[in-house]
Amino acid sequence: MRYVILAFVFINIVINYMDRTNVSIAMPELAKEIGLTTVQQGLIFSAFGWIYAAMQIPGGLLLDRFGSRIMYFISLFGWSLMTVFQAFIGSFGQLMGLRLGVGFFEAPVMPANNRAISYWFPEGERGSAIGIYSSAQFLGLAFSTPILYTIHNSIGWRGLFIITGVIGIIWSIIWYTFYTDPEKNRFIGDDELAYIRAGGAITDGDRSLSAGEQTPKEKLSWANLKQLFTRRLLGIYIGQFAISGTFWFFLTWFPTYLTKAKHINFMQTGILSSIPYLAAFCGVILAGIISDRLIKMGKSPSFARKAPVITGLLLTLLILGANYVSSPVLIILFMSVAFFGNGLATITWVFVTALAPKNLIGLAGGIFNGCGALSSIVIPIVIGFLVSKGNFSSALVFVAVIALLGALSYIFIVGKIDLEKD
Repeated sequence: MRYVILAFVFINIVINYMDRTNVSIAMPELAKEIGLTTVQQGLIFSAFGWIYAAMQIPGGLLLDRFGSRIMYFISLFGWSLMTVFQAFIGSFGQLMGLRLGVGFFEAPVMPANNRAISYWFPEGERGSAIGIYSSAQFLGLAFSTPILYTIHNSIGWRGLFIITGVIGIIWSIIWYTFYTDPEKNRFIGDDELAYIRAGGAITDGDRSLSAGEQTPKEKLSWANLKQLFTRRLLGIYIGQFAISGTFWFFLTWFPTYLTKAKHINFMQTGILSSIPYLAAFCGVILAGIISDRLIKMGKSPSFARKAPVITGLLLTLLILGANYVSSPVLIILFMSVAFFGNGLATITWVFVTALAPKNLIGLAGGIFNGCGALSSIVIPIVIGFLVSKGNFSSALVFVAVIALLGALSYIFIVGKIDLEKD
């Protein structure tokens, strides 16, 4: 059953990122139709992140209170409805408002994913599980991007929003009907439940003093909050901002970069832009498998968990190579290597489970994801200003510098991780 749940989480993320990226595909034609400047486009791209970041801590608290099932249903249904409404906009202000709405409803999503996996998977399998579900954002975009471009070309950007939104509404009902935590799931066997609990999965039983008796939920206090801002947690928060920075360049400005800066035609862009996503997918899968295998080989958890992240952030620096070539093949090669590195580094959710207090995983995940969400605000806006005169070279330098800061954070701030003490 845990692999069925993993498949459901995978599909959730595919839909989630499809609804984040559809605006970037629609933007060239949409901007022309309603008259948006590059600065306004940057604001549209970042609007999602404004409220998404602000709602991470409240979303984490609600997640700890109500669980993944109900919170995910509300989120998925809500952002999908906002997506459908985007088909009917006619001005900058309307689109801004709806992108804020998408960000509001998507806020609990990534902490909810992490919570579901923490409940369903033992520690020894969690790295691979996180790697698999994290890869959904890249694999889903790799295969859906050409399809989304085809939909756009067939029925326009308004039809694109309608179709992607309706898919999410239907899936939200399926999720609510099927998903529960392990101890409430009618399909899980006793052996599997015992296995995941013995392996360190977080279940309702962790709060039981005895059969039928539950520990009262600990109240949030300053002492608890201090546990969420240790040096190592601060280090992974900084790292998450850096990793998300590269991702948000690809999720927002990448199609415009190919069409406007490198003069690649629209349909060719739809095909070429899927290649870096496939590379990132390979990076995520490889990171999770290697990390878990290193643990089983007896390597230190610090080395096994951090090595893919640091290596990936350093590989991201190769995005600068695209500044010095004009061939579409070489441009996509540099972009693909950089995004492969970004995928390799995306296993970082494993640090939330490893370093955060068990009773505050939802809140810690909210803070962690909120730091990543800050990049969804900063990166699109800064790039919008940097490319206002049509030059993307400085934008790629900016992305590379952020990635370098992330690598330095994991090396010098996070330091050695001792899972036995944490």
